[in-house]
Amino acid sequence: MALNHSNREYEAELLKLRHDILEMGGRIEEMIRDAVRSLIERDSDLARRTIAADNHVNRLEIDTDELCLRILARRQPMASDLRFISIAFKMVTDLERIGDLAVNVCERAIDLNAQPELKPYEDTQRMADIVREMVSAAIEAFINGDAERAAAIIERDDEVDELYHTIFRDILSLMLEDTNVVERGIHIQSTAKFLERIGDHATNLAEQVIFMAKGRDVRHEGKLPKG
Repeated sequence: MALNHSNREYEAELLKLRHDILEMGGRIEEMIRDAVRSLIERDSDLARRTIAADNHVNRLEIDTDELCLRILARRQPMASDLRFISIAFKMVTDLERIGDLAVNVCERAIDLNAQPELKPYEDTQRMADIVREMVSAAIEAFINGDAERAAAIIERDDEVDELYHTIFRDILSLMLEDTNVVERGIHIQSTAKFLERIGDHATNLAEQVIFMAKGRDVRHEGKLPKG
């Protein structure tokens, strides 16, 4: 996507905005990966370090918000630049919330790691891999203004939902068979729900990219507009 700018300072601000979004996205991907690793490897210290890392994500959100506001106030951007900055302003909110959800996964991991393992976490790992890929692809689509890539991300949310329902049903069956595992079962179901919500936020990111690139609101449609 071409940069529309009147001087080098403005171009530098837009490039910094891209850099900051990439950094925030990268930090979020690491948090998702490490949150689930802390569960699968039963590493509560990793969970605590990941929770602490959320402070940096929160700082990036504030700094990026301030940068967007400065650009809007000082430069009065037009056309594609205005859409890019406005969408960046919205995207950091979703990214920050994804960080919060990764923290929630870590908190559940700490609880679960203190008890015997109920069952292997293959489906949870698969969910985490998909949502992390969705977040990464959404950031790339945003930076490149790639609506087609964004549309493919939206379609992947169905995979996440299917895995969530599989985990929920499997764990519910275990809880019905043995009431002693109810607490652990609820924590596992909660973890899956947090990952499902990350998928929803990644879908929101992709929808925003389509709006930026095509000027069309596809929320609740999940399809790239024709033409």
